[in-house]
Amino acid sequence: MIYYFIGIKGTGMASLACMLKDLGYEVMGSDQPKHFFTEEPLIKAGIPIVDFNPENIRDGMFVIIGNAFLEDFPEVAAARSNPTCTCMRYHEFVGEFAKNYHLISVSGSHGKTTTTGMLSSMLSETVRTGYLIGDGTGYLARDTEVMCLESCEFRRHFLAYHPEYAIMTNIDLDHVDYFRDEADYRSAYEQFSNNVTKGIVIYGDDPQARMLNLNLNVPHYWYGEKDNDDIQAVDIEERSDGMRFTVLYNGRKFGSFDLPFVGHHMLLNSLACIGIGILEGMSPDQIEKGLCSFQGVKRRFAVEKVGDSIFVDDYAHHPTEVDAVIRTARTRFPDRKIVALLKPHRASRLLYFADRFAEALKQADRVYLIDFTSIDDKQDGVDIDVDYLQKRIPGSEIVPEDEEGAARLASEAPCCYLFMSSKDIYHLEEKVKAILNQKVSS
Repeated sequence: MIYYFIGIKGTGMASLACMLKDLGYEVMGSDQPKHFFTEEPLIKAGIPIVDFNPENIRDGMFVIIGNAFLEDFPEVAAARSNPTCTCMRYHEFVGEFAKNYHLISVSGSHGKTTTTGMLSSMLSETVRTGYLIGDGTGYLARDTEVMCLESCEFRRHFLAYHPEYAIMTNIDLDHVDYFRDEADYRSAYEQFSNNVTKGIVIYGDDPQARMLNLNLNVPHYWYGEKDNDDIQAVDIEERSDGMRFTVLYNGRKFGSFDLPFVGHHMLLNSLACIGIGILEGMSPDQIEKGLCSFQGVKRRFAVEKVGDSIFVDDYAHHPTEVDAVIRTARTRFPDRKIVALLKPHRASRLLYFADRFAEALKQADRVYLIDFTSIDDKQDGVDIDVDYLQKRIPGSEIVPEDEEGAARLASEAPCCYLFMSSKDIYHLEEKVKAILNQKVSS
């Protein structure tokens, strides 16, 4: 049997495809011909990638459908109409597949990818751990016991998962094309809490989180910096090269941690993982060693130096995330001019959060914007362009994703560039790097 992925270059889809290949299954899939960063591990694994074509669907395939593709998409329609094919949406398949493992879900509006990667590194100190992360990476071996799963609330897809433990990093309204308001958004997490069997580790300093009516049949543990948090960080020292803090568990000292992470959001991500470590009986030394082994995930504050400039590539696509990226850059590179570049994803998100995006971006020294290019940006019927945001940021500019745009950005050097988007902004980033490298070599 062949596992066939419709939209195999999607971040979760690529991860899952590689995992099934590693387990010995025959895997292939389809997608757009243009390059996407997630295809590199697919190519390395020898997984065939073909262009979209309904004739790709053959009898007997197990078809996994990417969540970006509607039922009338030609390949989806071909698979659904073939009685010999088994079809599942990505989240449906993962929900069934994960039942083979001790599952830990990482949910929340922001920080899911990084926290999932961090958690898997930490748990690997004491148990055979696999992971499925939204940065295009995943790992499973035949002797894997625990699976760490990034669990997205998009259209309530995480309700397909039934974890033993769940982390909820924050409850900050997103996906406004689907969720009506904050109450509707909270209801998704309340429903998800009913799927959890052992415990919920949840950010306690988020007012929306404190409003949740969580499943009372499992214990929940609040983490944060306040006295009413069960897992509390105190004596916090944040530096440009790392951080140190002490953790109190139920008011008593559990341990002190010196970690090589920068940015307050990384402290909170670490604290969530420490909460799971406590529940799993890990010692402070085991937790610290495991966290320090974490090497980061793709497109989450990925740093590269080119000549006299710094390039930061990040998946930020919500104003809270944009704010965190700029603040972290200020901490890590305090003497650099900050040049922020944002390519929004989904017109509905930009419309709803325009003022918050503007407020976050104004923290940078220079702001550049790129218009929508994704096929799903206008699916929800909102008809605005990026100039809707540009008008709210005095001095900001809209640049094209071509040589002209790259040259305009390169003129800002030397600086710290922040390339932020959940879409394929890295193509323009590479053009800017090429211009700067040419200047260095000449």
